[in-house]
Amino acid sequence: MNEHRLGRFYWLKASWIYVICFLLMILSIMPFWILIVNATRSTDQIQQGFSLIPSRFLEYNYTVLTNRGFDIWRGFINSFTISASATFMALYFSALTAYGLVIYDFKAKKYIFALIAFILMIPAQISMIGFYRMMLNMNLTDNYIPLIFPAVATPATVFFIRQYLLSSFPKDLVSAARIDGAKEIQIFHTIALPVMKPALATMGIFAFVGSWNNFLMPLMLISDEKKYTLPMLVQLLKADIYRTEFGGIYLGIAMTILPLLIVYLIFSRYIIAGVALGGLKE
Repeated sequence: MNEHRLGRFYWLKASWIYVICFLLMILSIMPFWILIVNATRSTDQIQQGFSLIPSRFLEYNYTVLTNRGFDIWRGFINSFTISASATFMALYFSALTAYGLVIYDFKAKKYIFALIAFILMIPAQISMIGFYRMMLNMNLTDNYIPLIFPAVATPATVFFIRQYLLSSFPKDLVSAARIDGAKEIQIFHTIALPVMKPALATMGIFAFVGSWNNFLMPLMLISDEKKYTLPMLVQLLKADIYRTEFGGIYLGIAMTILPLLIVYLIFSRYIIAGVALGGLKE
């Protein structure tokens, strides 16, 4: 009898957990669904009220969007060029730095890590004006270089990968590779990087999303409209004198977040693997 009651209690507890998780999932998906639905509705329908059912004005909204000068493909190319390059720079050099902090022993090791942790607490907005002045003096405004190369120094990514290596990377592999005659850079590329895949995928998503959604810094540095990123093009969808086409604006926003959803769906399995592997420490 007690076993029956205990089993019933665990069944009820599990049921409540699933119900709560389902409600949280609905709350997470709902904003994206509303955005997609509004992208298929007309301005009049949007102004009339809330709806969860798609409408038939998607083609019309796309026509309105393109007639307003919203060059979605140029924006995709510009944003992807910046985001992919910045993400690669951030992941590779952060992984190299974190690997050095974990594998090698030198006097300033603790101080360097302390400096990285300290930089994490400094808001990036503090350095924006100084960074803009420096780029202006170097004649690098209206250029993608200031939006890509600063990603070489990404303290948050270094911190995360270092913690991951401490919990999941067996240092004996490095010693064994050195005995076999492998060079240090070869060990990093062939042994360390494959082990880092879950951590790199996790931070790669954050780096790509952060660079893709970056609006303020490109707005300060880029003045040529042909070089505008997608967030900058979206802010150009302003109201005209007589009518605001909300359907076209919603469609433009939906098209800007579509690549982010694709990137997350591709690499989310590495995040799960990273959590599972990171929980095991020898």
